[in-house]
Amino acid sequence: MKPIVTLTLNPTIDLSTTVDVVTPEHKLRCDSERRDPGGGGLNVARVIHELGGESLALYPRGGPTGDLLEQLLEQKGLRRWSISISGHTRENFTVTERKSKREFRFVMPGPTLAEKEWQALLDSLSSVAADAEYIVASGSLAPGVPVDFYARVARVARKQNARLVLDTAGEPLLAAKEEGIFMVKPNRKEFRDMMGAQVDELAALPGLARAFLEREHAEVLVVSLGADGALLTTRQGQFRAQPPPVETHSSVGAGDSFVGGMTLGLARGLAPEEAFRWGIASGTAALLSHGTELCRRADTERLFPLVQPVRLA
Repeated sequence: MKPIVTLTLNPTIDLSTTVDVVTPEHKLRCDSERRDPGGGGLNVARVIHELGGESLALYPRGGPTGDLLEQLLEQKGLRRWSISISGHTRENFTVTERKSKREFRFVMPGPTLAEKEWQALLDSLSSVAADAEYIVASGSLAPGVPVDFYARVARVARKQNARLVLDTAGEPLLAAKEEGIFMVKPNRKEFRDMMGAQVDELAALPGLARAFLEREHAEVLVVSLGADGALLTTRQGQFRAQPPPVETHSSVGAGDSFVGGMTLGLARGLAPEEAFRWGIASGTAALLSHGTELCRRADTERLFPLVQPVRLA
């Protein structure tokens, strides 16, 4: 199997810890911290690697935090290609309140990329993805990156005869879908915003999803529904699956785990509805992990038989 190339525009070092109670104006004595390389594409690459697949991560890095990011990725054993930037790689911070089990997630904007820096990423993508079958672009754009950047990525993918999996939202998604995307994975709110629909009923989503594929240049649409599971729509059929019930420890990276699991399934030649099962299992497995650990292979494989999609159309 050819490596799945992942692209991360705004990587981060994810730091997580736990406190008894989050209160203002007091020193909060934290437990020991955990640091993981993060950002949409890097998380997807981590999941693919954990599940036994091959990935190649492309991302910018800068400053002392960029050096730490390299060390963390080396420890994970990930294949990678980085572009040096003048700014410092960002850090995000997640605190779990032990008493209530609530998560407080603090997300930094990240460094501003100069035109020569984001253009270098685009040029490098043309090189590292020359033989790729799948390219996964996931996460928000870094400050300074033009809103049509993912549309440019879609053009690169089309030129390379690669299938683009895109997990983003807002204007970057709207611009990219005009260029053609193999798979799009918005959440429920992002999908409604994209379609300009003001409906809240779950029953209305299948019709909207079919309408999207009828008028857009995409082959697979997955709408994540949180506790309600996810909806898969292709031109051959439509399926909905519920996640197996588990005790949630952390929701960080559940969406990225889904994308990693499903894309790996597709790259292994599975039908979309079977790859969908691996996506649901991977996303659910991430809930069992603490902090920013993402899904574990053993959990994913144990949950997979419990995922039984229901055909809607």
